Amino acid sequence: MPRQRVTLITLGVGDLDRARDFYAGWGWQAHPASQPGIIFYQMNGTVLGLFGRGDLAADQGRSGAALGTGAVTLAQNCADEAETDAVFDAALQAGAACLKRPEKVFWGGYSGYFADPDGHVWEIACNPFWPLAADGSLTLPDPD
Repeated sequence: MPRQRVTLITLGVGDLDRARDFYAGWGWQAHPASQPGIIFYQMNGTVLGLFGRGDLAADQGRSGAALGTGAVTLAQNCADEAETDAVFDAALQAGAACLKRPEKVFWGGYSGYFADPDGHVWEIACNPFWPLAADGSLTLPDPD
């Protein structure tokens, strides 16, 4: 089995109901496997989980630890600049805080950043050098 993979990303949140409402407002649908205390979202081959920070710290064996946010960026690549703007604006309308509006960037793409209500940072981008599959998944192209 390959070791270079991520199957589940769990975000610690301060208020699970608020986090669920944000992601629902952004257009995400919780998976029926969600249960009291944790919300799951099925993505392309990966699952995103939302878990209360205190419960997450306890689950990690670090009860009482102050879990932080912002040191990791989650990213969603889009097919073009118009889709990037639409996805970004939908997040803002759902309650995200704008960190940097999408704009043309030095590496030749187009990207912006927002923070969800718990401070988790998302980059929404269009990278013309990384074409997306029809299902929105990304496979890095081989260098020429």
